[in-house]
Amino acid sequence: MSIATSLDIFLIVTTIIYTLLVLYMRRGWSRNASLSPEQAPVRIASKVSVLIAARNEEANIARTLDCIMGQDFLQEKFEVIVVDDHSTDSTASIVASYADRGVKLIQLNEGDKLNSYKKLAISRAIAEATGDIIVTTDADCRMGKNWLSTVIGYFENKNAMMLSSPVVYSEEKSYFERLQTLEFLYLIGLGAAGIGNRHPTTCNGANLAYRRDAFYAMGGFTGIDNVASGDDELLLHKVAEQHADRVWFCKSPLAIVYTDAKPNLASFISQRRRWASKSTKYKDKRVVALGVAIWLFNLALLAGAIHFLVDLPHVHTLFIGAIALKLLAELVFIAPLCRFAKRNSLLWNLPLLSFIHAVYLVYIGVAGNIGKYQWKGRKVN
Repeated sequence: MSIATSLDIFLIVTTIIYTLLVLYMRRGWSRNASLSPEQAPVRIASKVSVLIAARNEEANIARTLDCIMGQDFLQEKFEVIVVDDHSTDSTASIVASYADRGVKLIQLNEGDKLNSYKKLAISRAIAEATGDIIVTTDADCRMGKNWLSTVIGYFENKNAMMLSSPVVYSEEKSYFERLQTLEFLYLIGLGAAGIGNRHPTTCNGANLAYRRDAFYAMGGFTGIDNVASGDDELLLHKVAEQHADRVWFCKSPLAIVYTDAKPNLASFISQRRRWASKSTKYKDKRVVALGVAIWLFNLALLAGAIHFLVDLPHVHTLFIGAIALKLLAELVFIAPLCRFAKRNSLLWNLPLLSFIHAVYLVYIGVAGNIGKYQWKGRKVN
């Protein structure tokens, strides 16, 4: 069998698998029931602890705290705890200025000896928390005034153990950031789809809620505390291993948390390497298989592109067909996500993003699992 024939078979098989996977994920997104504003419960029974781990966030933390303190939520029903992770700027003093509004500040003093300061920060905050439900977000996030009531109302309504909610990039300053917004919607959609299909795979710690007692019942971050990232995904996998039926996604625009895309390519690659580094710790082989299948398809696509360019006079129908199927499947998947986020105009960028996505996924799949990377000014594994 010739190399060209082998490549054709490889491309055919991976294209079919990828297309079916994307359509399966589209089904999962649809299975998450939409929550309209009229359905949002107004009576909350649980006490809630909102936790933020912050490092050198002086430019963002005040805005985030203002959004949280401005929630349409009974003040006696929630508390805010910020853990300052060895900031070298004025983050801690800004947080301290909110003490009269009930914001509690915890400062880490471990020095430079750990690989996962964020998990330590969250664990310390949970130990101090008095809420039945833990809600984590990031120090550079914004949310509407009904965010907390929507998330907690849905959490209680579903008797959830863990609830993932949407995160969307906004206030983009460049075309590069707009491309990230579309790509990030794809990632958020994959997480929501996995939950909708009752096979949770991923979530985002910028908008995550779980029961405090469930955190301890799962052993907290024990067993995953040596990984710099994964305070969200790896904890989700722990919960889903025993209670997948109690993991939900809050499909409501009111539940969206907004944050920023990365300003340049270097910071973007560093972030994606950090996210990819968690994959070696996945215990659920279905999650691993999903990631490998997507990676292999993109590898086949790049190999097909090289073959296409080498054999330029010949119109390679198979390669064109694979590209077309990829674009069509991704359009079917991401169009409802853009409608959900009210960002339909981003769909015009899908053809370019689809090509770029193939290139960077192959690279990140390898780079994310070797060497070290920078995160918050630290070099971590």
